[in-house]
Amino acid sequence: MTDQGVRRTTDQKPARASGGGSGGGPDGTGTQLGVPAAPAALAALRRAERRAERITAGAAELEQRLEDLLRGGLASAERSGPAVWEETAARMVDAQAQGLASRVRELGTLPACGAGAPVRLLEETALLHLLARAWLRRERLPEDLAATVRSRVGLTAPADGPAIRDDWLVLAQYDRSDGHLTTRRIWLHGAGSGRTALLLSYGAAGRSPDLTLPAGLAVDAELSAYPGAGQPRMALVERFAPPAPTTVRPPGTTTAGALARYGAALRDDPWCESVPVTLDRVVPVPDGDGWQLADADEDHALPIGQAGRSRPGLWRLVALSGGAPVRVFGECGPHGFTPLAAWPQGPGEAVPLC
Repeated sequence: MTDQGVRRTTDQKPARASGGGSGGGPDGTGTQLGVPAAPAALAALRRAERRAERITAGAAELEQRLEDLLRGGLASAERSGPAVWEETAARMVDAQAQGLASRVRELGTLPACGAGAPVRLLEETALLHLLARAWLRRERLPEDLAATVRSRVGLTAPADGPAIRDDWLVLAQYDRSDGHLTTRRIWLHGAGSGRTALLLSYGAAGRSPDLTLPAGLAVDAELSAYPGAGQPRMALVERFAPPAPTTVRPPGTTTAGALARYGAALRDDPWCESVPVTLDRVVPVPDGDGWQLADADEDHALPIGQAGRSRPGLWRLVALSGGAPVRVFGECGPHGFTPLAAWPQGPGEAVPLC
């Protein structure tokens, strides 16, 4: 299945059942007060309410598990191994909270991450606690933040933002797999709108997702945004032409500007793992056992994270630069910058790095 959608038509919103109270359902669903609702709408509302109740029960159970972890000390997580977290993740799946389940599984892998594991474990435990508490108190949150919380726990709402037609430059495409599901991430940049958009496409284990957009090309298409504060994810509504070569490049910023963007994103979404950023006039230089991207015109640099160092694209980036400044698109987060595409300073097409 893919993010690729169809053009929406204007439908009447479901009406609230007569005699209902004010406000919508637990996840933003509801019917108009005083107007009888169709049976299908009522059934959908009841399903949403039941799922919200299961997620609430799962979040409350997760809170208790995290309290037990901190009471016993973080060292107990290494002794118990990943099995206990797999069991907890399975409980979150039963509660239909896939987002919580994914973060719980991540906790199970951290004790084996070396010397920095205790710090990472504490960070991820705090973020998971924050997400569980945010769900339990979601009625008190601003709507944009509440929508982000719903998305983070695993409740996906349809893309409902205004459709944006543009010539979208395909910046990068790469896959991630957790053994059960393959997720394809496609980054786009609108030549006219200036927006950076993320398309997600999924495939079962052993199968590639259907949606494919080659990096370095541009496509005339219409996209629609998903709800949530600061969310770059959008849905592909319609394509008007096949992808074609382009000379367009996204505008760039400095390494300090990249860090400022990530800080602003955390204000809207505390669980944001990274932000898309294009760095202009940076040079890849060795940094001890690793690499960093240094500003050619300023005394600042960003480390290239482990994800970027483990890809062969790092050496393509070094060869493309040859010690000269380049423009690099990638993801900037708390563990460094992951290069995904690069352009030479002079004329030249994008070079995929992922």
